[in-house]
Amino acid sequence: MTSSTRKSPLTAVTGLLSFVLVVGGASGLLHEWLGWIRFMGFVRFLVPDGYEVYGYVVMVVLGLAVGAAGDALTRRGRA
Repeated sequence: MTSSTRKSPLTAVTGLLSFVLVVGGASGLLHEWLGWIRFMGFVRFLVPDGYEVYGYVVMVVLGLAVGAAGDALTRRGRA
């Protein structure tokens, strides 16, 4: 099964950015709360010291917003 519709590069970029923000923020929260191993350790450089939990929550919310915006762009292009 192949799809005849092509995805725009903007859709691919927003999808990747959304994934990195949501997974990075969630893994940072798990590390802060439970002490688990960091899955995406580079995101700790994006959050200021002392505000880790707030920063990771903002990353998750921002990732969800970017994903919703990318989905809206995809649906708008189909119509």
